[in-house]
Amino acid sequence: MDAGSERDTTERGTTERVLTLLGLLQQRHVWTGPELAGRLGVTTRTVRRDVERLRVLGYPVRAGQGVGGGYQLGAGQELPPLLLDDEEAIATAVSLLAGAGGAVAGAGDAALRALTKLDQVLPVRLRHEVRALSGSVESFGGGRSPVDSDVLMTLARACRDEVEAGFDYPSRGEVRRRRCEPYRLVASDRRWYLLAYDLDRDDWRTFRVDRMTEVSVRTWHFRPRPAPDAAAYVQEGVAIRVYPCQARFLVHAPADRVREQIPGAAAVVQEREPVGGSERCEVLSGGDRLDAVMMHVLLLGHDFEVLDPPELAARARELSERLRAAGA
Repeated sequence: MDAGSERDTTERGTTERVLTLLGLLQQRHVWTGPELAGRLGVTTRTVRRDVERLRVLGYPVRAGQGVGGGYQLGAGQELPPLLLDDEEAIATAVSLLAGAGGAVAGAGDAALRALTKLDQVLPVRLRHEVRALSGSVESFGGGRSPVDSDVLMTLARACRDEVEAGFDYPSRGEVRRRRCEPYRLVASDRRWYLLAYDLDRDDWRTFRVDRMTEVSVRTWHFRPRPAPDAAAYVQEGVAIRVYPCQARFLVHAPADRVREQIPGAAAVVQEREPVGGSERCEVLSGGDRLDAVMMHVLLLGHDFEVLDPPELAARARELSERLRAAGA
């Protein structure tokens, strides 16, 4: 390899590393030098040089000393190069707010992630214009329940920055103050949910964002706990754990077909190994009565078996005899 090729290869490697560094700074509020060095596989001295390269490009990377210090991407006087000018930034932010609110089907969670990245470097002078314009954006149809965009952004920042959050929340007929460590915002086809560790109940909980009021965040950070899969945990909570009765079925049909028939908030559908070339899936659902849960599965139009609870299998045999007599 000649000297020119070696120089090009080195420059490409440096560029890719700097872009990776920028992505890490956008993911979390503060990184220490050793943490970034470990992620990038370089020395802390190289991290300092790469931070300077980002500053030259216009990215406002700040460095703090002492306990709690580290590198963080702050809001600059101007938008960094290769991003957006003022008009494009405002238009993009308003569009992302509309998408996060459910106006764009299936784009809510991705829109919110993009919006938190943009918000992190958005100059203060533009934020007022974004808020003013977002008040003119509405959606119609069967989208998600409306939520306050400021609340959504506050919770998204709390998840990103790993800081405690508090809010008033209705529970058993009364509104109580809840303190939590926010982990993820999850969008279903109908609502926004927050998965968080409830500090008063010492366990993971799912909260509906549209039911929250007086949302605020604390200034100090918490150490993240081992967390469940956010989307799966929220779906199981909405479809199963909130109900007094739960049931599990083996349905003789492809999982994708059954998911098309059942809303995500009504059941959890898991693939099972095919038997004899026949595709199967497992359906977990909940309801106020087991009979109602079983009738929903029956009306899907596929052969199925009751896996749990045992008393529901006995109930199925009893109902089948009645239906056979009615048909006769």
